[in-house]
Amino acid sequence: MRFTSEQRLEDGVLEREFTLGEIPGTLWTPESSAPAPLILMAHNNGLPKREPRLVARARQTAAYGYAVATIDAAGCGDRPRSAADEQARADLRRAMQAGEPVDEIFESLVGPLVEKAVPEWRITLDALLSLPEIGGPVGYSGWTAVGIRLAVTEPRIAAAGFFAGGYVPRAQREEARQVGIPLLFLLQWDDGGNPRQRALDLFDAFGTEEKTLHANMGGHVGTPWFEIEDGGRFYDRHLK
Repeated sequence: MRFTSEQRLEDGVLEREFTLGEIPGTLWTPESSAPAPLILMAHNNGLPKREPRLVARARQTAAYGYAVATIDAAGCGDRPRSAADEQARADLRRAMQAGEPVDEIFESLVGPLVEKAVPEWRITLDALLSLPEIGGPVGYSGWTAVGIRLAVTEPRIAAAGFFAGGYVPRAQREEARQVGIPLLFLLQWDDGGNPRQRALDLFDAFGTEEKTLHANMGGHVGTPWFEIEDGGRFYDRHLK
């Protein structure tokens, strides 16, 4: 892991850009002498790691006393996309404009992204936990499809917060039954791109006995800011 820039923010949080092989990422660490618990913060497919909502959430979470890391996984942000990815995105735009079914197109797009992203997240986790300013345990926040796969394959993940705002492939909907860690699931009730019943069915499928659903009125990007504060209390219970 090579750090390429750093700046100290007004709240004392240290923000550093890094590269790990071909993986670009950002790490936020709180102003503390003790190793901080870590939260991996993943954005939905295609968005960049510098997306303002993600950055604001990461900075606030770091101010609560956590190390927070995000990466642009394969096919996300500014990283190159395969010809198959580009074709799937073009097919998706066309189908949505025409009002046609899009499930199979989403499957061909999101499924491969999950398969590529999870190994890169695990490599990043290895590198982050080798830093003296970061300790365990580890939490996860963000992209549901990637989070499900990490929750069932990465034993170092102790708790997770998922956003019900993106397509979850069939493979991850089945894997949800194997998720056994504490879970906070956020749902926007009026998210037109995320069918409500499908999100509720996914919540019901999670195998963990400790799962909480927070549903708020509003569209896809309308998650209330107080959910960041509630999320902080959730992670405090399980990571501190």
